[in-house]
Amino acid sequence: MGYDEAIIKLGDFGRYQKIIYFLICLTSIPVAFHKLAGVFLLAKPDFRCALPFEDDSPGNGSQYELPHHLWNISYPPGEVCEYYDVTYSEEYLNGSLVRTTNDTRSCDRYVYDQSKYLNSAVTEWNLVCGRGFLAATSDSLFMLGVLVGSIIFGQLSDKYGRKPILFASLVIQVVFGVLAGLAPEYFTYTMARLIVGATTSGVFLVAYVIAMEMVGPAKRLYAGIFVMMFFSVGFMLTAAFAYFIHDWRWLQIALTLPGLIFMCYYWIIPESARWLLSKGRKECAIANMQKAARFNRVDITNDALSALLDEGEGSADKQKELDQVKENEPLPSVWDLFCYPNLRRKTLLIFLDWLVTSGVYYGLSWNTNNLGGNVLLNFVISGAVEIPAYIFLLLTLNRWGRRSILCGCLVVAGLSLLLTVVIPQERNGLIVTCAMMGKLAITASYGTVYIFSAEQFPTVVRNVALGAASMVARIGGMLAPYLTFLASVWRPLPLLICGVLSLAAGLLSLLLPETHNKPMLETIADGERFGKKTKGDVYLEAGRELRETLETQPLNGSLENGHKV
Repeated sequence: MGYDEAIIKLGDFGRYQKIIYFLICLTSIPVAFHKLAGVFLLAKPDFRCALPFEDDSPGNGSQYELPHHLWNISYPPGEVCEYYDVTYSEEYLNGSLVRTTNDTRSCDRYVYDQSKYLNSAVTEWNLVCGRGFLAATSDSLFMLGVLVGSIIFGQLSDKYGRKPILFASLVIQVVFGVLAGLAPEYFTYTMARLIVGATTSGVFLVAYVIAMEMVGPAKRLYAGIFVMMFFSVGFMLTAAFAYFIHDWRWLQIALTLPGLIFMCYYWIIPESARWLLSKGRKECAIANMQKAARFNRVDITNDALSALLDEGEGSADKQKELDQVKENEPLPSVWDLFCYPNLRRKTLLIFLDWLVTSGVYYGLSWNTNNLGGNVLLNFVISGAVEIPAYIFLLLTLNRWGRRSILCGCLVVAGLSLLLTVVIPQERNGLIVTCAMMGKLAITASYGTVYIFSAEQFPTVVRNVALGAASMVARIGGMLAPYLTFLASVWRPLPLLICGVLSLAAGLLSLLLPETHNKPMLETIADGERFGKKTKGDVYLEAGRELRETLETQPLNGSLENGHKV
């Protein structure tokens, strides 16, 4: 409590905190660049096999469009990865010679439609047909990097400080971001992107922690959600880069270089005072807090700050004494969540919510190329709808039940996405509208599931439980690229799967107990009892029904009915 009280004395969310918070929020923008860049870096335009008579030498590139009669005599119906194995003589091409075989050959060269994309990593390395899964694998490994980075950089920031790890992440992100743009082949590109994915966790998570640690308790909900809004701004700005830069290599480099701007933060952003206090560096923490006090025009002495912080240290000392008493007890483990039936059921439902919200969120974000219409406009709308989703959470999260918001948003997302399957393909605007409604709803559920999960788990296992839930979410993100890959099988298939998963998760979440305005759970026993209907509850309900029966039926009949119960 001491540090929080000191923050309030410094102005709670004064001018200094506002400026530093704003600067920290800006680092979310390049994180969004890298997480969403794959939509354009690995864009797959329409393509077909290059036919033997087509010249692909420099300056004589083949055109994607073919006359209708040439297409019919060259490719099997609905097939672009094979062509008829015939001699493409002048007589055959003008129709005077009839094809006598249906044998086909696989492509060894491709022609790409350049009306939407000048090029991409897909067109440069021919990641289509039998190699099509490699594009999804690259994005999946990027998300693996996000998972690994959240573990590595989270631990490093706790050990060495928020500030040095933030800047180390930024430097690594810039170096490997440029390397991805210069990569000579697929493997180098994918490994560079994997490392960039890891640094996005180092930048975003550490920046998020700094932002949360420098504001008072009353402002933390708003501080956390506004960080996410800046991510949404970066989401939309990615489309602006793609609009002006059509070469995928230059686009990757252009999305990386803004990270250099944040290097000057080294002389502006302070180390987290809360982290300094946790490491016993009280004098450094007070010096940082005095800097904020002077900027906020608050007059407070070092002794007064020290006294406030000592109150927190007193509480910390008591906590250490309790920890020493319990030192012989085994450390909490995620497996503790599966040892008790009610806690196990709730844990599996929460993990399902994390898996679905993350998978559907990234699946919809990366699926904008498959919606039809203007790709860039679809992408911008997909980012823009996140803003009203976060505003909705700001207005309702502390007023409505967590379960109501989570279930409602998942169900709305599911129904909206399922509607896209039954809408005729020619009504593309309506399909995009429903898909974006689903994106808005899943974004709101993503913002809710973290708070709802934290309140479901007891204190003794809360950190490990949320860490496990976050890992499950990353698995959902790793599967999302393969979800969008299914559009090559049937264009509405990704939206159909996302809709079914969202609807199922929303309905199953009704089995979780409401946590709004309920006391925080402390022990495993609290977690097991919470939301569990005991025999006493059953007897109470049965007794209520029995009393109602006694009031409306004769005595003998009532006793008979009671005996049957």
